[in-house]
Amino acid sequence: MNLPLLSLAIWVPILAGLLVLATGGDARAPLQRWLALAGALAGFLVTIPLYTRFDAHSSAMQFVELTPWIAQFNVNYHLGVDGISVLFVLLNSFVTVLVVIAGWSVIESRVAQYYASFLILSGLMNGVFAALDALLFYVFFEATLIPMFIIIGVWGGPNRVYAALKFFLYTLLGSLLMLVAFLYLYNKSGGSFAIMDWWKLPLPLGVQILLFFGFLLGFAVKVPMWPVHTWLPDAHVEAPTGGSVVLAAIMLKLGAYGFVRFSLPILPDASRALSGFMIALSLIAVVYIGLVAIVQNDMKKLIAYSSISHMGLVTLGFFIFNAYGVEGSLVQMISHGLVSAALFLCVGVMYDRLHSRQIADYGGVANVMPKFAALMMLFAMANSGLPATSGFVGEFLVVLGSMKTSFWIAFAAASTLIWGAAYNLWLYKRVIFGAVANEHVAAMADLNPRELVVLGLLAAAVLFLGVYPLPFTEVMHASVNELLRHVALPKL
Repeated sequence: MNLPLLSLAIWVPILAGLLVLATGGDARAPLQRWLALAGALAGFLVTIPLYTRFDAHSSAMQFVELTPWIAQFNVNYHLGVDGISVLFVLLNSFVTVLVVIAGWSVIESRVAQYYASFLILSGLMNGVFAALDALLFYVFFEATLIPMFIIIGVWGGPNRVYAALKFFLYTLLGSLLMLVAFLYLYNKSGGSFAIMDWWKLPLPLGVQILLFFGFLLGFAVKVPMWPVHTWLPDAHVEAPTGGSVVLAAIMLKLGAYGFVRFSLPILPDASRALSGFMIALSLIAVVYIGLVAIVQNDMKKLIAYSSISHMGLVTLGFFIFNAYGVEGSLVQMISHGLVSAALFLCVGVMYDRLHSRQIADYGGVANVMPKFAALMMLFAMANSGLPATSGFVGEFLVVLGSMKTSFWIAFAAASTLIWGAAYNLWLYKRVIFGAVANEHVAAMADLNPRELVVLGLLAAAVLFLGVYPLPFTEVMHASVNELLRHVALPKL
């Protein structure tokens, strides 16, 4: 029996979210939590066959579903995944389960709305990764803004309304030019929104460059690339812990995914012509934003800037046009999804106890929370790119790919290991080591079983990807080579 696995990956969490929403007010909070957990687990379980049944030797789209949607405009409900997108569906569904568990006893008001927002967001993001129709992609891409806007605006910090509006307006305005580019390609292709049809369009370089900038604004804001990154630190600082986790782990990946699904294959000549520009923007993010991260006093802000720096490495890998770079970027996206989620959860654990994110309010946490200190050390090391952690694999491949293009690009990219070590170890030293700073820190309790499960699962994933990345890289290899063949440059 051929189940519509991608539709299940999208609609199971969305329907679960609506079911949680229908249960009523906070009087039924225990039921809502269990329903949300069941919905998140079901959403994750239906994605596992996408990996187990995936043919890693094929670059074709798999698990394809095609149903007419708006027939008069030739718009279809068209889904499919290849080696580039399938892993992000799994990552998203896995992180959603962890977010539901992480908010178990922390969220006490509007519990149903909180969990419903995350479950619906999870389904919509799976839709972005699975859509093969450009209009369907755009609908999912924009629809993800609504749950995240609500999450930041309702459960966020004191400046949550400002942060939510800034997030919404930046990302919405960026996407409008992308829609114009979609409509141009729709007309040029004779009335088709099928993304794979657009791969074959012969477009002159001038047109490609204009379309490239249309895509660039939509995707660069989402990544976010320098200089359109300023909404992210505000959004992270004000968002609740779960919101920061999903924002860093998955939502930032939607923009980077857009580059490999649209910009590179549809506009190969423009991508090559503007590669120097994209590499320059990426390296500014790696170096400059890495330095900005070092001087932060707020733990969330520091991790937010580190995310921008790491995503700079991702966009760099895409525009050096070799398999090491592209695969390294994809691995880096998955690793960053795990590591940034873990670091934001670590900050959330401390914030739940002390209600402060300021580094100066902490010190000597290892004395009272040894289990927590050990796990946070692993995640700080992974964020620094330590060998045998997931952070090293992607960074190493991108630097290796950069070396094939230019020694100096590789040199600048490799500096991320220096900045990463600087801000991660400086943060860890001030918060975790030393004497107990004050009576508030002395009263902090170590991880409870729920927190231990969430951080333990992430630790296992970070180590597994770091020690044995083959199950991840072999899935993407055929699709990456096909992409590079299409961009018409030599592949490995």
